[in-house]
Amino acid sequence: MKVSNRRILLAARPQGLPKPSDWTIEDVPVAPLADGEALVKVGLLSLDPAMRGWMNEGRSYVAPVAIGEVMRAVGIAEVVESRRPDLAVGMNVSGLFGVQQYGRIGPQGPAWSPVDLSLAPAQKWLNPLGMPGMTAYFGLLEIGQPRPGQTVVVSGAAGAVGQSVGQIAKIKGCRAVGIAGGTAKCDFVVDELGFDACIDYKAGDLKGGLRTACPDGIGVYFDNVGGDVLDTVLTRITRHARIVVCGAISQYNNTQPLRGPANYLSLLVNRARMEGMVVFDYAARYPEAIAEIAGWMTEGRLRSREDVVDGLEHFNDRLLMLFSGANFGKLILRVA
Repeated sequence: MKVSNRRILLAARPQGLPKPSDWTIEDVPVAPLADGEALVKVGLLSLDPAMRGWMNEGRSYVAPVAIGEVMRAVGIAEVVESRRPDLAVGMNVSGLFGVQQYGRIGPQGPAWSPVDLSLAPAQKWLNPLGMPGMTAYFGLLEIGQPRPGQTVVVSGAAGAVGQSVGQIAKIKGCRAVGIAGGTAKCDFVVDELGFDACIDYKAGDLKGGLRTACPDGIGVYFDNVGGDVLDTVLTRITRHARIVVCGAISQYNNTQPLRGPANYLSLLVNRARMEGMVVFDYAARYPEAIAEIAGWMTEGRLRSREDVVDGLEHFNDRLLMLFSGANFGKLILRVA
């Protein structure tokens, strides 16, 4: 198959927000397949805050993207050529194919999983049935360990992970309170997703909002943003509260050292626990979560919203939407 592959390479490690000069866009011919390989055409790419951390050099839960390497990203793709028996032409698969038009699955990876488009559209496999849904499911249930009647608060509530966290909390018999930016997002979280309340942090009184929405305190906090929001939530936690540290989007583009929580002594006073989570630790159990989440979706108990944007060549601008809050729902890049 003689085709050209457009791909985005990391050219420099960003200082602060990524900029166009941090990337190289190139078109290269696709090399012929060897035995044990399959070629996939990428249709959709997941844009995630975690990608910003993958660009940094240093110790983390995953090796950084190397300079000159295709930017790491999860995608949904179709097998267009195959020289391996487990991947038939026409199959739809999910995997870390990177920011490019074509990916290659070989004996050494990347890891892939089948995508059943009869169960849900492709974009849902990058949201509730993909990494965000897995993050919400295992982060809340395994680390947050919510109990019926407790109040679960989640920041970034209108985002990919936050949407599912609040709805799973409701399914498990909890009160769900979201934190989001802007009236439209808060209305969506309450009216469409069924949260009990949502606080607009941009309105300027998060502490007062939490006091009103969580009169009995916060039993579980699922943190996606860090910074001032985490600090404020720590003032409202209850005895033996659990704080799930999933992300800190407010800190990812700092040019100064990251700022930790100033109110951490609330953990001591309340005998509370704060624990980080990385979704890849639960990879062997993804089928379990997918089956349960798919059931909730079929029953109408779990909904999602995706914000699908076009333009591989505009990758940097699309990625920056995550850090300005311009996206509404799970941000997905359609590869033209």
